[in-house]
Amino acid sequence: MLFPVAEGGACIVPGGFGTGKTIIEQSLARFADAEVVVYVGCGERGNEMTDVLTEFPQLTDPRTGRPVMDRSVLIVNTSNMPVAAREASIYFGVTVAEYYRDMGRRVALMIDSTSRWAEALREMGARLQEMPGEEGYPTYLASRLSLFFERAGVVRAAGAPAREGAVTIIGAISPPSGDFSEPVTQASLRVAGAMWALDASLAHQRHYPAVDWDSSFSLYTAQVAPWFAEAGGADWASLRRELVLLLQRERELREIASL
Repeated sequence: MLFPVAEGGACIVPGGFGTGKTIIEQSLARFADAEVVVYVGCGERGNEMTDVLTEFPQLTDPRTGRPVMDRSVLIVNTSNMPVAAREASIYFGVTVAEYYRDMGRRVALMIDSTSRWAEALREMGARLQEMPGEEGYPTYLASRLSLFFERAGVVRAAGAPAREGAVTIIGAISPPSGDFSEPVTQASLRVAGAMWALDASLAHQRHYPAVDWDSSFSLYTAQVAPWFAEAGGADWASLRRELVLLLQRERELREIASL
């Protein structure tokens, strides 16, 4: 409603520990309007991927009634695996997604998380004795992220029969202590079309999903407005604008009350 992501777009989900990044991605894998889900566990703990392996066969696809696992591709690369494999895992995931997109499928690519991928880049750069950039990350971190996120999109495949597919990228980010000023989050902000910022204070209040409406944004509102008008019949743009103003007013009143 507030921060939509268009099909073929790219969205980042930054948040500290325990804010619900994995839960959001697993919920999207179940309910997103996608025919194929590619889930990349990049450098995460083994128990999180075990949860995915045990829960996806039990979750039911609302459209087909079959298990979500039947339309899912899992690429598992836990934190105890080699860093070179971790660096390659997200490229492997987006290549698989592009393969299904060329078949005319609508694909949702979930990355959990790009911070672990960036840490692999940092460790490999240190071993190769490359010049470090901010916080020890390689100086080419931003360009590598840009090259990755630009592989999302809607395409009309060449050849016959005529077919159109899409890859939508949802990338979780794990900034240390929830600090969004760190290099991975800032580099991703330059290329992502939407951000769902997860707030630790909301998560501690059991406010799920813990999306902070003050810092989150979406650049796809103009593209999806015609779809909302056709599907809902209401003036979604004006309703969204009014709701955002109400939320901003609520924040102002809360600050006045705290004074």
